[in-house]
Amino acid sequence: MAKVAFITGITGQDGSYLSEFLLDKGYKVYGIVRRTSSLYNDDRLKSIRHRITLRYGDMTDGAALQNYIHEIIRYTENLERLEIYNLAAQSHVKVSFEIPEYTALVDGIGALKLLEIIRSLDDKMQNKCRFYQAGTSEMYGKVLEIPQSEKTPFNPVSPYAAAKAYAHHIVKIYREGYGLFAVNGILFNHESPRRGQNFLTMKVVNGVKDILTEKKELIELGNLDSLRDWGHAKDYVKGMWLMLQQDGPDDYVLATGETCKVRDFVAQSFAHKGITLQWKGSGMNEYAVDGDGIVRVKVNVKYYRPCEVDLLLGNPTKAKTKLGWTREYDSLALLIADMFRD
Repeated sequence: MAKVAFITGITGQDGSYLSEFLLDKGYKVYGIVRRTSSLYNDDRLKSIRHRITLRYGDMTDGAALQNYIHEIIRYTENLERLEIYNLAAQSHVKVSFEIPEYTALVDGIGALKLLEIIRSLDDKMQNKCRFYQAGTSEMYGKVLEIPQSEKTPFNPVSPYAAAKAYAHHIVKIYREGYGLFAVNGILFNHESPRRGQNFLTMKVVNGVKDILTEKKELIELGNLDSLRDWGHAKDYVKGMWLMLQQDGPDDYVLATGETCKVRDFVAQSFAHKGITLQWKGSGMNEYAVDGDGIVRVKVNVKYYRPCEVDLLLGNPTKAKTKLGWTREYDSLALLIADMFRD
């Protein structure tokens, strides 16, 4: 019997790690890629490109999504299960303020399109489908409880978070209203060497590398006091898979249960390469110098979000107890060391 996975957002950080994980378990893996140039943007998939099937697609095109999923079903002999992992998103929080409508269509309505495709299948095929929705800790926004668990109310403060909150609720509605096996993973920040270049952690890591090679003198960042719960993407994709292996669908938080300030992540990243920072000033005027007194980090107001999320700290107890989820990268130091890996 064949196990098949269809992954949206397959070329991203999580999609590439999930693809590798599923291939190792014997799955046939399919995915869609947005056409942003004449070539596939599949750099993260190079080592496994010959083992997966990619096709152009977009979360705003429901007809194309439906056609592809139906083709996967039609041409898979002895299909045991089709697992659909919806990882596609316009996932940059600050950018979501600049393109809010597109963010809503992709991150919110895109999930609805996939659920409707599953609902349109006959009962036999519906029962073979399992759906994973990639949620985010950003949905908690201005947090109403510390730490945040599956029961903590959402309070989004960005178009990205609001779109993801819509997707989260629509998954629950389709699960309870139509009996679909559909789950939400509420994932706190997770990083890796494959993180996008415009995300904070990779900007810091690459900035340190550029300073060491004298390509640049300093890094400019936004709010250094923001608190985040950082884990490794490899550990989190395992949690996604575990959610779809359960007897029944449910929602789960994946997090480390620890939090640290952006300032601390920056300091540990520099320290990893033997540079000790000394912080000076405060607020918008804060900066950091190295042992020679050279400014290496400074705050720039343009990197602040219109609405800040000050503190994220997840409670992963449910995932640990019900899923048996564990983390290989169980410290921030291990995560940072891997992100510096060439």
